[in-house]
Amino acid sequence: MSYRDRTQVNIARLAGLFAGRRSRDRRKTRWRRLSLTAISAFTLLCGAATFPDATRASESNRLMEIGVIQRFGSKETRDLIVKPLAGNTLYLRFEGGDGNPKTLEAEQVKIELENQPLPQPQIEERVVLSIHRSFENAEQSAQEWQQQGIEVELASPGGRWQVWAKRDVYNTPLLRRLLLQSLQTNGHELTFLNTEVNKSIPHLSWTLDGFRYHRRFLEISASNDRIQVARGEKDPEPRLYGGELRLQPDAYGTYTLVNEVPLESYLRGVVPHEIGAGAPDAAVEAQAILARTYALRNLRRFETDGYELCASSACQVYKGLGNTWEPADRAIAATAGKVLTYNNELVDALYSSTSGGVTSPYTDMWDGNDRPYLQTRLDAVTNIWDLGRNSLSDEQNFRRFIGLKQGFNEDKTDLFRWREESKLADMNKDLKDYLQSKNHPLRNFKTIREAQVVKRSPSGRAIELTVTTDLGSVTLRKDEILQGFYAPLSTLFYLEPMYDKDKKLEGYAFIGGGFGHGVGLSQYGSHNLARLGWTSDRILTFYFPGTEVRPIDREIVFWQDPQGGREEKF
Repeated sequence: MSYRDRTQVNIARLAGLFAGRRSRDRRKTRWRRLSLTAISAFTLLCGAATFPDATRASESNRLMEIGVIQRFGSKETRDLIVKPLAGNTLYLRFEGGDGNPKTLEAEQVKIELENQPLPQPQIEERVVLSIHRSFENAEQSAQEWQQQGIEVELASPGGRWQVWAKRDVYNTPLLRRLLLQSLQTNGHELTFLNTEVNKSIPHLSWTLDGFRYHRRFLEISASNDRIQVARGEKDPEPRLYGGELRLQPDAYGTYTLVNEVPLESYLRGVVPHEIGAGAPDAAVEAQAILARTYALRNLRRFETDGYELCASSACQVYKGLGNTWEPADRAIAATAGKVLTYNNELVDALYSSTSGGVTSPYTDMWDGNDRPYLQTRLDAVTNIWDLGRNSLSDEQNFRRFIGLKQGFNEDKTDLFRWREESKLADMNKDLKDYLQSKNHPLRNFKTIREAQVVKRSPSGRAIELTVTTDLGSVTLRKDEILQGFYAPLSTLFYLEPMYDKDKKLEGYAFIGGGFGHGVGLSQYGSHNLARLGWTSDRILTFYFPGTEVRPIDREIVFWQDPQGGREEKF
């Protein structure tokens, strides 16, 4: 496809996407199985000392679409300065005034957003069915709504995930209100109608050769496939990206800067920042395999906004090519094309900083079906604790377990055990923010009277935390606990009330271990196993029992729709 044809296709595709007019085929494949079309994996004959050509896309090294700057146009980011490396040329592609693709060359460009007044105010509405901390719970909720016959889409405004009634299905004020009335009549009290009145629409704006351009879509490339992006004039850490960039509107009235980059090049900007400097080689290789697996399994996350993954810890941390690391490059090359599978499907390649001494099943943190390879197991090479006889669902057992501070893979890290104290005023604010974000009926409470873990899993994770307020009680479940309160570093904790000299409640101490969800691989735990001489494959099968590391091939399923029966292939 020519440059001109490719630009026309992209402009038409994106314009249709954000006007809410996806094609019939795209609507049919909303929750389908993803499977590989790669002919073969990268060959390992290049060896670890020679990094493969990660800059060139191929069938096995597919182009990824990463939202590297989300919500451009919000208060945090008002302008971008984009330029190539010295001696190279920047190319800007967009639709010209005559409707044909136009390409301009530049040494540097400053891109801003300008609001263009609308002839008449436009009302934008969406029925919000549920709000979640994580994509995992949002996707499960979406599937449950679909089972009730409601067409849905996933969105992520303001950093939280929402399930919306699909806008191009419920596309009139009457339909939206009838749906909302029906839902609330049937007990779905937390559903609500979000309404915004727009008097203007933001456009990308830049000046070249004395002419001011205003467009909704913009593609950017450089002669050497390296583009530097700064968030304003004073950005202390501009990012360098490989591949190409495009700016496109999202579903929230702002824009996303999307990096189109080959998978193996993308990993160069992920692995060093996820596994950390100083990690042993086998741990870095395990991280490379997991990061590749995670990326390919999660391509559907930002479909509503027209790209695949974000660049933050909500997906995988991706910082482009400005701070690559030779040991990570070697690990990516040594594992090129390798993924982690279970029964011919990519695993849910979950990992976190620190497990706290015990890993957890999927359903300890999120709703949905358990994964057979994500299990409760001691994060240690010796049997320091018998989980079969001393289940951590028992409160006394759990407190004794948290008192253990040696003999685990992570016991030399500061995050292995911790105590975080939170004053009542801070807890009140945290909980109010959470309840207000969900439009909860108790959102206007004044103070917390008691907080108690009422259910704990066999891995020790808090499954239900009941908080009693002056207006009533609310129960936080699983990962929502971490949204309801800022203090805990994980859900592996118990509570101790704190009192003032008059025996009046003044807050709680969260006493626990680990950092993050604790499901799948522990990054610090993998460091220790690698230092003991374990290979990357052995490390991965320790944290994901029953799985297999294998090269990508045509038969591997990327993601299976839990409802079954439908399939999408690359």
